[in-house]
This record gives sequence, structure tokens and C-alpha cells, in this order.
Amino acid sequence: MRVDKILIRGPNWVGDAVLAIPAMKAIRAHFSDAEITLLVRPWVSGLFTSLPFIDKVWSEPRPSRLLDWSRITREIRRRRFDLALVFPNSFESALMIFLGGVPRRVGYATDFRAWMLTNAVVPGPESPHQVHYYLDLVKSLSADTGQPSIEIEATSEERARARRLLNAEGIPYGAPFLVLNPGATFGSAKRWHEDRFAEVAEILAREVSLNVAIIGSPGERLTAEHIRERMKSFGAVLSGKTSLETLIGVLAESSLMITNDSGPMHIAAALGVPTVAVFGSTDENVTGPYGPRTRIVKHPVECSPCLLRECPIDHRCMTGVRVEDVCRAARELMG
Repeated sequence: MRVDKILIRGPNWVGDAVLAIPAMKAIRAHFSDAEITLLVRPWVSGLFTSLPFIDKVWSEPRPSRLLDWSRITREIRRRRFDLALVFPNSFESALMIFLGGVPRRVGYATDFRAWMLTNAVVPGPESPHQVHYYLDLVKSLSADTGQPSIEIEATSEERARARRLLNAEGIPYGAPFLVLNPGATFGSAKRWHEDRFAEVAEILAREVSLNVAIIGSPGERLTAEHIRERMKSFGAVLSGKTSLETLIGVLAESSLMITNDSGPMHIAAALGVPTVAVFGSTDENVTGPYGPRTRIVKHPVECSPCLLRECPIDHRCMTGVRVEDVCRAARELMG
């Protein structure tokens, strides 16, 4: 079967989208002459607008009405894709591609959706790293996936936006700074304690003469303010002030990142920024940062990984992660 046009239904969340990059590159290598369109949510699309292995980025919010479903599926039919790869495991994502009439549809046989896929891949008994989970879909097409790696680069415009924001918040151009990411969208079980973020930042800022930038969503601004209040060194609160594109620029300009398991963690690792990630409730073997300039700090407890949003007991997996452990990991990365 000739493949001229490919639709990739991309992951819905930033971190997963970053981890899908090796699979997307493998699709490009296997179908070198095909036109590849990536269909993603609006909050993810900024990751891919300048990446060479994607020809077109198609952004759509989750359809909430029958009219939205009809419009999107009609558009899929109009574009006449030959092949679709469905990265999310949801019933909805496979149904949309099925209704769009794509003749060849590849995805995992999860959520009672195998009948909607022409290549329904059965997941293995073990959970691989998410990078390899996506790559296994591409392997089902007899594609060579090679040695996976994730590298992204900030565009000049993303860096320029970041520099303007940093300068306005008190971090001048060229001044080295570390980024703190104390939030995590999934839930509080993934979050290390605020006061320990502040303590780590204070120690490293004093040792290496670094400024501090605290990132996060608008809803995490209060957390960032609390951390800044606990610090003696200068801290710029950027929470709620960055688009995805500006965040990429901020991370690209930074010297170090201290973070929970999150989307920004994966972006920083892909940019090659030295990244220290604190893990507790989630499994670093599945969703850990992918890259050589990363360190994972974790306190082993019998109930981890629980994958819960909220800890039902005493948050021992995070309470056990010491400030000195995170500082040691940061020093190793910074040489």
C-alpha cells in the first residue's frame, strides 16, 4: 500500500508529547516522502511548529458537541490520509480516526477499541518507558526505530520572548539562573515540599552565584510566591506568565532545573538542560526524563509507585527526599 499522507494523533499532554518525539522521527525516517500531519490539543501544538519531521500541525480542542465531531471527522476525510497512528489510548481518539475513514489505523488494543484499528497492537505484560511504548507502535509497521533520542531546540523567537520576560522580572540577559518547577498538574502526590525547593535554591544560588526563576501555571502562583518568601536570594516568579513557547525559551536559557515529574521536566531534558527530577508516586522507569543530562532523586518506600493523585497516608515518598540529595545531584550535573 502506497503511503503519501500520514496522520499522527498525538498525545494530549506536554510530557507525553515530548516522549513521543522519537516515534515521530522514526515515522519520518520510514516514510521519508510522505506528508505527515500531527493532530494535537492546542496546549501541546507549540512544541512542534518548528520541528523538521512534522510537515503540518493541526490543533483541535477536545470536541464537546456532535457538531465538533462532525466537523473534525469531515476534515479528516477531506484530507484523504492513507495511514493514521493513534498515540493516546482513549476510546475517543481511535473513534475519531475510524469515523474519519483513514484506511489504515495503528494503535494499542486498549479501552475496548481494537475493532476500530486495522493494526491493533497488544501491549506487553511489562510497562516500558513511554518512549519505547510509542516506538513499539511504529515497530508494528516494520519500521527501524534505531537508537532513540530526544533533542529539541528553542527558536530564536522563543529565546527572545524569554529574554524579554526574564529581564522584566529582574534577571538580566546573560545572567545564569536555575529554574524551579514545584508544581505538577496530576496532583499533590507528585509534589516535593515547597520549603525544600526554597532551601535547595538558596544553597545552589549561593554556591554557584545563580539567580532563581520559579515557573508554573497561574494556579501555582501562590506556591511560587511562598517559595520566594522563604528565600534570601533573588527569585523571579514566572508562574502564569509563560506560554508554552516562552517556557521553552526560558528553559533553553537556564543553567539548571529542579523539578517534579512534569511536562516542563521533559522539555528541559530534551533541550539538554541539566535536570534534577524528584520522583515519588510515579514510576521513573516509565515516565522519567529521557536524556544524558538528567538525574532522578527518589526515596524508596514500599508503596511507590502508587500512581495516585493524592497520598492517602503520610506522603513518605516525598518527605524522605532530602535537600542534600537534590543538591548533590545538581552538583554532579553541573560539574
